[in-house]
Amino acid sequence: MDVETSDAIASASRSGLAIRLLGPLTVIRDGVRLELPASRKSCALLAYLAHVSKPVHRDQLCELLWDVANDPRSELRWCLSKLRRLTDENLRLVTAGETVALETNGSSIDACHVSTTMKAGCTRLDRDQLEALAACFAGDFLEGLEVDRRLPFAAWLTGMRRSYRMMHGEVLKHLAEVSRTTPEDSLPYIERWLELAPCDPRPHVMLFQVLAGAGRLRDGEEHLATTARYFEAESLDWAPLRAAWQSAKAAGRKNPSGTTVTCVHSAGVRSSFFPVETGPVRRASLAVMPFREFSDAAMEEGGLADGLVHDIIARLSKLKNLFVIARGSVFALGQRGVGTQEAARILGADYVASGRVDCRGQQLKVSVEVAESGTGQVIWAETYHRTLDDTFLVLELIGNDIVASIESEVENTETARAFLKPADSSMPGKPIIAASGTCTSSMRAATNRPSISSEEPWSWIPPSPGPMRACPSPISRTPSCCGPPNAREIALAYDSAGASLAADDRSPAAHWAMGRALWLRRDIEGSLSELETAVGLSPNFSLGHYTLGFVRCQAGEPQLAIAATDLSRSLSPFDPLLFGMLAVRALAHLHLGQFDAAAEWAVKAAARPNAHAHIKAIAGYCLSAAGRSQEAQSYFIRLQASNPGYGLEDFLGAFRFSEDAVETFRKLGDPVPG
Repeated sequence: MDVETSDAIASASRSGLAIRLLGPLTVIRDGVRLELPASRKSCALLAYLAHVSKPVHRDQLCELLWDVANDPRSELRWCLSKLRRLTDENLRLVTAGETVALETNGSSIDACHVSTTMKAGCTRLDRDQLEALAACFAGDFLEGLEVDRRLPFAAWLTGMRRSYRMMHGEVLKHLAEVSRTTPEDSLPYIERWLELAPCDPRPHVMLFQVLAGAGRLRDGEEHLATTARYFEAESLDWAPLRAAWQSAKAAGRKNPSGTTVTCVHSAGVRSSFFPVETGPVRRASLAVMPFREFSDAAMEEGGLADGLVHDIIARLSKLKNLFVIARGSVFALGQRGVGTQEAARILGADYVASGRVDCRGQQLKVSVEVAESGTGQVIWAETYHRTLDDTFLVLELIGNDIVASIESEVENTETARAFLKPADSSMPGKPIIAASGTCTSSMRAATNRPSISSEEPWSWIPPSPGPMRACPSPISRTPSCCGPPNAREIALAYDSAGASLAADDRSPAAHWAMGRALWLRRDIEGSLSELETAVGLSPNFSLGHYTLGFVRCQAGEPQLAIAATDLSRSLSPFDPLLFGMLAVRALAHLHLGQFDAAAEWAVKAAARPNAHAHIKAIAGYCLSAAGRSQEAQSYFIRLQASNPGYGLEDFLGAFRFSEDAVETFRKLGDPVPG
């Protein structure tokens, strides 16, 4: 698509058809905005089909927007019927066999135009053309169109929004560059770029150069001070920005309009790039080097590999237990051809990640490895083979797994290293046993895949605040046959969680611990708030998502519980706590009255290793509700054999069920074979 079609997008509001995906979803025909269906899923379906611009299999659409248990095929047909009233000769829904497509026949779709233009490169565009392209960004991609936290659609939507924000930033960057003849002209574009990407060092560096060139030194100093506080709050290294400001001031007024805009760190790497720790506990540091890319048609700049690395660095930077070298530093070294191990030495990183992206036609291969910088020993390596049905969704999923795996493997290596130190060692990262019996360390702050052992009873979910004989309490130091936590122990757990938050209120693990403690105190609303904060701080925190689902299930929010536990399983598919994740889903289906589904998930949970008494009781109750009484009795018999005297009150005491749920279990009866 030629860049002149940007004029067609503007004129389509007056003649023909235009679909706007950047900003709120809008369909305009001959200057009139069409009324969209009230159903959010119908709107999401329309937007998805418009963006992919090709036939999509019905099963893929069903998986994207609907849960399997809700007859997705029927709901898809219903949504398609709602969309047909929008169609005409320029906008047609075509259903051929098992595929669905939206034929636009020359209609203007802003996001598709932007994407095509960006792939061709911004450098060939003049200022007027860049202005026209920037005008297409009326807001976030599909602004306001979330669909009941449906995870596959949410993952696609998140990836699209991130991608178009990056494109918007590139357009603003080029606009600022072509406007540098008069420094004041470039400021509006730089400021918009900063609002869009406050953690990207490039707009800050450009702003410093413009302010210094215009003699506005006080403004530059104030911006540096504000940015430094923001970067520190986000655990980002702001020292390179300080160096960039000093360099801009030194240049002064000598060349205010002709200064070349370069990426931060591109001119020399000095000791200021070494991670600086201000606290008493040193975090492990990691450098993610640019991935090599080999493809049939790589983009001129910012290709698949660079985009994937930018995304990985951004996500890892949110983890409070890991110091991640700023992307400007690693990309500058990569551009200079510095090798992986040499870059790690220069940057002072404990670990270095590197990789390769091969894209041949529709086949994508991503290879990644993480090595210790001191020894060169590889601690983790993985190769992903995917088909590029949806580039951004595929990269989103691969990025999720890479971030979760890097976090887990670095944590395991650091923990093993700490335990190998002498008992009186004061090396940073040495685990501490808190008063509540919780095992913590500098590397466990946002763990994704916790290990399970009798020394880590906190890892077992659900805990047992009521009478129990088969699973550990969150306070006890033994893995089985322990009594419930009493009021003193619950108070101790609450106080310990409070102390953790006081030490670091941006630690996902601290908020997770407080969420657990509040749940024990029967403050469900407060518990949910803390757990939401935990996963917000660390989106790949599998244990956090699982616990959130566990509490939501008991709070009467079964659909949200299913979404949370499904996400936790996708983040950690081989998790030792998989039995609990499956059991929570079973309870959620039971709450929804979907008894057959509840029974199937509960049986899967009970078959997992480490499944304790409550999990077996859940299986028995779900089977009983599904009318499979003989199978239910077999579970209850085995439960009594391993836990003599286990009864209904033991089961109910282990949870925080609503009164309606308690009544349901009482009707199902006591788990004692008749």
